[in-house]
This record gives sequence, C-alpha cells and structure tokens, in this order.
Amino acid sequence: MPQLTIRACRVGHPGYSEKLPRQPESAAAARRLLRTACAVWALDDLAEDGTLIVSELVANAVRHARRESIRVVVERTAPRTVRVAVADFSHVRPELRTPKDDEEGGRGLALVAVMAADWGTDMRRWGKIVWADLEGRG
Repeated sequence: MPQLTIRACRVGHPGYSEKLPRQPESAAAARRLLRTACAVWALDDLAEDGTLIVSELVANAVRHARRESIRVVVERTAPRTVRVAVADFSHVRPELRTPKDDEEGGRGLALVAVMAADWGTDMRRWGKIVWADLEGRG
C-alpha cells in the first residue's frame, strides 16, 4: 500500500487530491483523505457519510475503470458543502440500478444517491469524474 500524501490544492475552493492505485486497498487511503479534509475544515459531521460514499466511488472505479490509477479529490465547494470525487480513465458512465435480492453487489450507487445531497458524472476527453456532494447542517 503506498504512503498517503496530502497536497492542498488552490483551485477555486481549497481541496485535497491524491492519486491512488486502482486497487481495493485504496478505499482506506481515500477515507483517510476525506476525514483529514473534514477535520481541517471543521466539518467532522460530514466524515461518517463521506467515508462510506468515497468507499463506494472508489470501489466502482476499481471494478469498472481502466489503467492502473485513480484520483480522489475532496473539495470544499461552499461553507458547509464538501464534494468528494473519483476520476478514472473509463468512458463508461456509472449506472444506478436495482439489484435482485440474491445479488451481492450493485447497491453502491443507490447508497450514494440516498446519502449525498447530489451526485453525478462529469465526462472528460480522457475518462470521467464521479462526484457526490455532502452538505452539513447549521
């Protein structure tokens, strides 16, 4: 597992970004990145839902994307809003679906849709960015 490094980005609102290997173990690094960002911004109330959401987004990228890496981005888009995003090199849009009761997978995006204030996919020339917005109370 690579060492997690956190770099502050100064594009628009402050944010954090980390390139990670496209492996299941990267979900843990993505959760640490999200928790760190929420703590720095004093938005700890978003961390619990955020860690589940980023885990699901990373899991989708690990399962469906191409190439060897993904990028996780955590941005503060408003005073009480955090956007978590996972970029990968696949042009296949994630599909929100309803799995059968006996299926083990296929519920990740449904969880994201319920827990996030909003979510979506931004297509790029090189692939896509799947994002979810977390909104704090108060």
